[in-house]
Amino acid sequence: MGRKRINQVRRLALAACAAVVCAFVWLLYSLGRPYARFEQEMLLDVPRGAGTRKIAAMLEQAGVIRSRWQLLAVQLLRPRSRLQAGEYRFGEPASAFRVFDRLARGDVFYYEVTFPEGSNIFDIGGILEQHGLITAREFRMAAANPALIRDLAAAPSLEGYLFPATYRITRHTTAMQLARDMTDAFRRAWRSLGGRTDVHRTVTLASLVEKEAALDAERPLVASVYRNRLARGMRLDCDPTTIYAAMIEGRWRGVIHRSDLESAHLYNTYQHDGLPPGPIANPGLKALEAALQPAETGYLYFVVKGNGSSAHVFSTNIEAHNRAVAEYRRGQQKGKTTGPATGVSRARKARGD
Repeated sequence: MGRKRINQVRRLALAACAAVVCAFVWLLYSLGRPYARFEQEMLLDVPRGAGTRKIAAMLEQAGVIRSRWQLLAVQLLRPRSRLQAGEYRFGEPASAFRVFDRLARGDVFYYEVTFPEGSNIFDIGGILEQHGLITAREFRMAAANPALIRDLAAAPSLEGYLFPATYRITRHTTAMQLARDMTDAFRRAWRSLGGRTDVHRTVTLASLVEKEAALDAERPLVASVYRNRLARGMRLDCDPTTIYAAMIEGRWRGVIHRSDLESAHLYNTYQHDGLPPGPIANPGLKALEAALQPAETGYLYFVVKGNGSSAHVFSTNIEAHNRAVAEYRRGQQKGKTTGPATGVSRARKARGD
């Protein structure tokens, strides 16, 4: 081969190398350049089992990346990375590298959902369904299985052990996964209180306290009333247990009727002695603490005050209780109290034991 030919080959090789370098530099520039075709914040749900090609096409169609080939190019540069399913939020321009890294890390969008103290499985299911995350039926089915807390208590369901708090939930979180997170949170709360007594009995009592006492300062007093009545063999006459029985049977109408009070359901403490078979709601830390350490009192009754506050009047005998009930009724007539009386021996059913 002549020198002239050799020089031509060298020039062609150098040109090819320069072209490759330029192409590579342009590729890196393209992959590193922020891009967004969407105008408003958007959520993109990547399904389980989706391959890189399908995900790249979804991102291109949504306007997150300029071209699907960009994501495939990043995959070639990072062959060990695997893109993860989930719902991702995109709110600002981002480079293909950044988008790829987010999907590889599984940086999915979380919904922060709060379940208030005193929520029961029906309430929790409703909250989840309102957020469009898990149906109420799916959650109730998961909560009906007590397997997650079988080592703690012989409970009929997870009711009482789904600790009320704020949880981070993704679009792909299952009802069982959430139930596990909530029971794990209960375990941590129980350990923090140093609970060593009968777990199920304590949690059941705490659920009654949670539903009856709106004020933290009154929780130990309410717990003492129930403890004292149990010690004397008196029925608890707890309205929330009557409501819960009606919920279980699907006949709760928003107001307690005589038929609810006379129901033979095991959760109705107007008709059955002792505590109900299990919790009627999920108590918070203060209610659990009150159930573990009730106040030392002689109280046997309580009823809402007639001044429109959330506080209660506590009594040691039926005569004093009836006077408190009369005051509550006067408050109703004056429009200071609008809800039903709460507490042992309802205002419209006050009686001796």
